[in-house]
Parts: sequence; structure tokens; C-alpha cells
Amino acid sequence: MSVTLDHIVVWIIVGLIAGSLAGLVAKGEKRGFGLWKNLGLGLAGALVGGLLFRLLNLLPGLERVTISLRDVVAAFAGSLLVLLILWWRGKSTPTSP
Repeated sequence: MSVTLDHIVVWIIVGLIAGSLAGLVAKGEKRGFGLWKNLGLGLAGALVGGLLFRLLNLLPGLERVTISLRDVVAAFAGSLLVLLILWWRGKSTPTSP
């Protein structure tokens, strides 16, 4: 598996879109978590999803387009995974009264 600079740039661009979609799905609001949090979530999700999809060889046939559907799906799935981890961490930390 080789990850090139092109892959990373695509993950970032697609991640910005995917973070907004994940924020919309998670919050049920058009704004999601707000512009900057959506962007950060999308970037993290794009990197996590992109690496996982390539490591696990998920949906390899979708890679034929320059900005592939595989990249969009991977970024969206990665964004949801990041949200799940953040939610889980929030649930496991004790809250002070």
C-alpha cells in the first residue's frame, strides 16, 4: 500500500465535505457542529477512513475516479468513527458535580 501526496490532498478536500455530512447526520441540524468543527471532523475522518479503507482494501473498484466515491465514503465513515470515539471518550470520563 502506497499513500501519495495526491491521496492526502484528496482526503483533505473530500474530508471537508464529509465532516459537514457527518455533522448533519449526528446533530440532525443543517449546521452540524459548526464550520470549524465540521472541517476538523472531516479532516480527521478522511485520514482515518482513507487509511482504513486502503489497509482493509474496502471498495477498491470505486477508485477509478480522480476524487473517487471510495474516498467520499471512506471520509464519511471515518468521520462517523471519529464521532463515535469522541462520544465514547466523553461517556467514559467522569464528570465533576
